[in-house]
Amino acid sequence: MRNYIIKRLLLIPFTLLGILAINFVIVQTSPGGPVEYILAKYRGMNTEATGTLTSSAQMNSSQAAGKYQGAQGVPEDMIKELEKQFGFDQPVHKRFWKMIKDYALFDFGKSYYKDKSVGELIVERMPVSISLGLWSTLIIYLVAIPLGIKKAVKDGSKFDIWTSFAVIFGSAVPVFLFAVFLIVFFAGGTYWQWFPLRGLTSSNWEELSLWGKIGDYFWHISLPVLTMVIGGFASLTMLTKNSFLDEINKPYVLTAKAKGLTENQVLYGHVFRNAMLIIIAGFPNMLIKMLFTGSLLVEVIFSLNGLGLLGYEAIMTRDYPVIFGTLYIFALLGLVLKLISDITYSLVDPRINFEAV
Repeated sequence: MRNYIIKRLLLIPFTLLGILAINFVIVQTSPGGPVEYILAKYRGMNTEATGTLTSSAQMNSSQAAGKYQGAQGVPEDMIKELEKQFGFDQPVHKRFWKMIKDYALFDFGKSYYKDKSVGELIVERMPVSISLGLWSTLIIYLVAIPLGIKKAVKDGSKFDIWTSFAVIFGSAVPVFLFAVFLIVFFAGGTYWQWFPLRGLTSSNWEELSLWGKIGDYFWHISLPVLTMVIGGFASLTMLTKNSFLDEINKPYVLTAKAKGLTENQVLYGHVFRNAMLIIIAGFPNMLIKMLFTGSLLVEVIFSLNGLGLLGYEAIMTRDYPVIFGTLYIFALLGLVLKLISDITYSLVDPRINFEAV
């Protein structure tokens, strides 16, 4: 296993390089960009707001108009100034290799529109995403796995039928509807104001005691985490049930029962190890989804500034340093979690040997 881990760790830099290269090409060839974004804002501004940018500009912009959408009537010197500001005055290959060298040192540059480095923005937003992702994933697994096992053992019973209604309901209703429902009833929307609606902590966080800070933290994340749990436990529950049902019906289970083993001995001594493999395989995807993509709507509705919202804002405004910085972090975490998943495979079932891979 040690050799496999070393090989996987050595492959991570090359995998990251490939991911960044593919996305760099896609972004560079996609229509729109930060220059077009600034030009669109410029064309809606008055002369006082743009006087500092156009004081020395010439009004001949025929060449720039062919290069950028919305450049017609915009001073050419202003466009050149924007290109220099964003680094577009350099050849594409130089910009790419500079980005790779900087990223190797975890230097993600500075946001185009926010007066902060990408690293600072990621560090600021990371606690929100980690809080939502880790707690929701942990609770989903703690709820879905026992429930799925129970449904498999009692397949076709009243318990299985009634819980299936809850699972189907949780799967069918969009996450944002759960969020709106919780806000209306429990966050001061119409009825009770038991939970706060904005932020990860209260404004007087620094003044609270240790236990006060812990309570305040869980008070703020209760509704967002509950929203993500309700929207995410259904698929894992059914996956667990089907996985255990598939194993329960295999011949080795009948053999174990014929030897006089109890139901729990068969279930947790034989079936559990085999049935959990497919569930463990999905853990990295589940965590990545909860950390970033799955929490986007929740972050917007509950006014939480996390990495999902940061990445979405960067894509909409073509903030390339933030796009590639968050992509780099997402990809790195995904690769590390996939390696952890493989290690967990071996811990659950020692028969699995990755040394031959």
